[in-house]
Amino acid sequence: MDTSTVISLDAMGGDHAPRVVVEALRPVRLQYPGIRFILFGDRDRIVRHLDSEMKDYVEVRHTDEVVASDEKPSQALRRGKNTSMRLAIDAVKAGEAQGVVSGGNTGALMAMSLFSLRPVAGIDRPAIAGFMPTMRGESVMLDLGANSECDDTNLVQFALMGADFCRAVLGRQTPSVGLLNIGEEDVKGNETVRAAAEKLRSLQGDAFRYHGFVEGNDITRGTVDVIVTDGFSGNVALKSHEGAARMVAYTLRQAMTATWAGKIGAWIARGAFKRLRDRLDPNGYNGGVFLGLNGVVVKSHGSANTTGFASALRLAADMVQDGMIDRITKDFQDKGFDARQLKGAESA
Repeated sequence: MDTSTVISLDAMGGDHAPRVVVEALRPVRLQYPGIRFILFGDRDRIVRHLDSEMKDYVEVRHTDEVVASDEKPSQALRRGKNTSMRLAIDAVKAGEAQGVVSGGNTGALMAMSLFSLRPVAGIDRPAIAGFMPTMRGESVMLDLGANSECDDTNLVQFALMGADFCRAVLGRQTPSVGLLNIGEEDVKGNETVRAAAEKLRSLQGDAFRYHGFVEGNDITRGTVDVIVTDGFSGNVALKSHEGAARMVAYTLRQAMTATWAGKIGAWIARGAFKRLRDRLDPNGYNGGVFLGLNGVVVKSHGSANTTGFASALRLAADMVQDGMIDRITKDFQDKGFDARQLKGAESA
């Protein structure tokens, strides 16, 4: 990685901040030797977790102000100019950093990022994209909670951004795209998803292949590379997926420890169980990306451990390295994927 790569961090965002934020820097630095970090937050609380080697690649900038986890986005935007979250975002706007990571209030992070960084030209609304583990590996899913209500143009823009993201991070050159729906048939769903489907059929080509409608069980099957939906359905699907993974792990643990025979079997199969746990652990897929902004913004789960926060940092670093923002900007400008063109795509 280029030695000029800098990631800014809201060091006070998250349930276990700033400890997990600082601890996550070490493994990421080993993977990306040239990367540097700017940490915003309470200096005294941050530095107690730093070691002497970190001074070469970590800068701490003090602020006493923090966005509360239950603070309304509008309130945070009005009063939060000097919070650790806002200062970390503004570092990207000022060109001091190329990406920002926070485990803080999702609504506030979106509001502040939108206000400070602005959407890429041609994009109406940013969307939160993340990874879903599947039987075939991983799929990208968006929107995961930024926009509870969307029109067909929003869904098409999400599909285009999701395809760019999938190519950049998962390396799938012509990713397949599906619209989440209540059935696979063309007549299923509301007018919005049916209109979006018509537009995606007319736009598909080298950039992506439109698969059609997919259902909830297609998410874990890995039927498509990119799953597109509104933020309400996407967030429900994400939380249901994470909850199901925890239930499977809990039920399996209870069953394997209920008897001596089960305990012996669990000890024999401990390697397989560890692989299963790692596969289902949400920390391994931590990091929701705010696609569509003029800057890399990654939201970590507030409850993420050190491994989880490191995953979010790696995702931000990969996006910076790949030139994700330039990629999306080029597609929406050079290929004409702007709102006016998309609104008329069904008649093309």
